[in-house]
Amino acid sequence: MRIGEIAALVGVTPRAVRHYHQSGLLPEPARRANGYREYGIRDAVLLARIRRLTELGLGLDEVRGVLADDEGRGLVDVLQELEEDLARQEAVIRERRERLHALLDRARGGLLPAEGPVSEELGELLAGLGPAPDSPMAAKDREILALLDTVVPEEERARLMGLLHGTAEYAHEVYARFDALAGAEPDDPRVAEAAGVLAACLPDEAGIELPAEGTNRLADAFFGDLAPAQSAAVRLAMRLVQERQRQRQEEDR
Repeated sequence: MRIGEIAALVGVTPRAVRHYHQSGLLPEPARRANGYREYGIRDAVLLARIRRLTELGLGLDEVRGVLADDEGRGLVDVLQELEEDLARQEAVIRERRERLHALLDRARGGLLPAEGPVSEELGELLAGLGPAPDSPMAAKDREILALLDTVVPEEERARLMGLLHGTAEYAHEVYARFDALAGAEPDDPRVAEAAGVLAACLPDEAGIELPAEGTNRLADAFFGDLAPAQSAAVRLAMRLVQERQRQRQEEDR
């Protein structure tokens, strides 16, 4: 048989046969006087086995190990590993489908935000904020929340979104004040006013110590995307929340 004939017989392509030759899975057969390969029944049997193994999902290195084991012990081990790997993939796919179904249900109910797909926690937070106002700061805020929703670990994300649930009623005033700072200088009196409004709507737990400039890429990107006066207002708000937190801790002692 020629290469095209054995390929057609076994149900693979001539290109696959050549690849198996190059990979060392299928030995080169004898050649005719004209230089063409001449395949026999043993070549077809081996090629059929290679096809069956690859269809099970085995990689070429695994196939090579199975073919080298005459007693079949290697095949059992490889198939067991493959079965375990498929079980893990199945669990991941099942989880993804459950998340997808939840997103579809929210989308059909008109509850999927424009920033979606997002986690259930962020979806609920955005729903509480209502339709996005015509505000550059509101758009920026939603973009940042969507980014945090992706990069923050799941447990921390749930805690963070929970902390922000009480901010919805203040959101529009905060956005308006920060939009007004877009072209202002950091020493503008409105910076302190905006910081005070933002601090008032944040819970004490939000008073985290901001990382030094250049030590946290996410924080640097966030503040770098704000106007100077807006950045100054956020940093001042964080300090105000920290001071409020310290005062309450002292009162509780």
